Amino acid sequence: MGSSRIKLLNDAGVISKQIPNFIPLSMQYEVITGSVAYGVSEDTSDMDIVGFCIPPKEVIFPHLAGEIEGFGRHKQRFANWQEHHIFHNGKNYDLTVFSIVKFFSLCMEMNPNMVDCLFVPNNCVLHSTQVGQMVRENRHIFLSKACWPRFKGFAYAQLKKMKNKNPKGHRQEMCDNYGFDVKFGYNIVRLLNEVQQILTVGDLDLQQDRERLKAIRRGEWTMEQIEDFFTIQEKALEVVYNESKLPWRPDEDKIKQLLLDCLEYHYGSLSKAIKIEGQEIQALRNIQEICEKYLN
Repeated sequence: MGSSRIKLLNDAGVISKQIPNFIPLSMQYEVITGSVAYGVSEDTSDMDIVGFCIPPKEVIFPHLAGEIEGFGRHKQRFANWQEHHIFHNGKNYDLTVFSIVKFFSLCMEMNPNMVDCLFVPNNCVLHSTQVGQMVRENRHIFLSKACWPRFKGFAYAQLKKMKNKNPKGHRQEMCDNYGFDVKFGYNIVRLLNEVQQILTVGDLDLQQDRERLKAIRRGEWTMEQIEDFFTIQEKALEVVYNESKLPWRPDEDKIKQLLLDCLEYHYGSLSKAIKIEGQEIQALRNIQEICEKYLN
């Protein structure tokens, strides 16, 4: 689905030389996040692109390169790469790329930014290989009640930033126009709406609340209204959290199997890379069946 935007930007020579050389050719999933995905973007909005790649096999499984866990000096494992303010063809890009392993870990922890990546509207998916499709089609297995403390923590952080009396850069202009940072304001409301969706219906529509978010961004809400909204919703969501039918924690075994399926699809057989539990027992059973077949 689509060409990798990161590869296109790299081929155009506008990305820093610090990008690991395997990233442009190993991108599996790229999406537009931020205000575009939430349906509240403006003409001047940046293009926030987030995705994951699959690094070379020895990066995921360092023992294949001769490393011994706990011994000697180890190479630093790739987890993520990012670069901001890349200008190309009239657009400003912010890029973030994760290793598939790091991406899965963050999704399993219910990191709001990563959960958003899984549930962006279809028109915000720029590039997706078969591996990317496997992850997107199975995105609901990452959801759990762990979303509430994580999303609430992110909302608290946005609340603190909204109250900052010393904004910098373009944030200062926003505060001068509206009396507070409306971007932080709408993110507070957005996060609480998203976690309510997850807890009640086990799904997520990032643009469900876009009209209210647009109103906040236009300055139609005061900071006091947003603070009151947060206080009321926090109490209400504690009840929703306790009554939710979602599991308390994600099914780690199921998520791990999805990760292994993705890696095996990309690399081929993982028999030399990992030890699969029960593999030896099954092999013995196969040998026993062969012996019984020819001895009887």
